[in-house]
Amino acid sequence: MRLRLDVAYDGTDFAGWAAQPSQRTVAGVLAAELERLFGSVEGLTVAGRTDAGVHATGQVCHVDVPAPGWERLGGSVVRRLAGLLPPDVRVRAVSVAPPGFDARFSALWRRYEYRVTDESWGASPLRRRDTLAWPRPLDLDALNAAAAGLVGEHDFAAYCRRKEHATTVRMVQRLFWNRCPDGVFVATVQADAFCQSMVRSLVGAMLTAGDGRRAVEWPGSLLVRRERASEVPVVGAHGLTLVEVAYPSDGFAERAEATRRLRV
Repeated sequence: MRLRLDVAYDGTDFAGWAAQPSQRTVAGVLAAELERLFGSVEGLTVAGRTDAGVHATGQVCHVDVPAPGWERLGGSVVRRLAGLLPPDVRVRAVSVAPPGFDARFSALWRRYEYRVTDESWGASPLRRRDTLAWPRPLDLDALNAAAAGLVGEHDFAAYCRRKEHATTVRMVQRLFWNRCPDGVFVATVQADAFCQSMVRSLVGAMLTAGDGRRAVEWPGSLLVRRERASEVPVVGAHGLTLVEVAYPSDGFAERAEATRRLRV
């Protein structure tokens, strides 16, 4: 029985999503408690493998569990997991996944937000875990001008850690900045998928344009490169949150197969 889990977590004290020996990870913690409930689980797969320190409010994963276990526990799984999981991980919803559903490859897009403050006194103590303190004043118009040059389908090799036999071509569907009433700048980044450290690199490049040290055209000009641009700062993981993953209404297996072909 394949289940879909909607998950939120504070990434501060995790070494990322993916299970690692002798490391506290979201996948490791979640799998341990799912095994406690169901006896055995297989194939825990996530929509976006977040790095160490990155948060999520809208993460999605799937896992295969014994059908009798689901029939026995059913609607009590969310409540039971709330009692078992540590407070920095919450499973917000559990449902039977539709046929062919793959949390990673069936996804249409992922949306992240990155929070930055340019206040001279830094981030609010209550938001210090999810907001980057930037040491220079930022200009909203400059940030959005820099963002405009990064929208569309491009080879983002300059902003990615390249993996062998994997493409760095991505479609950035939306990329823009807002300033909240409390003065915090929030970047919204939506794409079909992301390479490792891509969002944090994009934000770092835009911030150097937003504070006036680089021209607003500079982030977009790097898209001609076919290797990682060492001059692009990779901002801290703690400002980044995965907020939403979107899926088609049907045709999950077909979408997953198309995505696999595209990525390889």
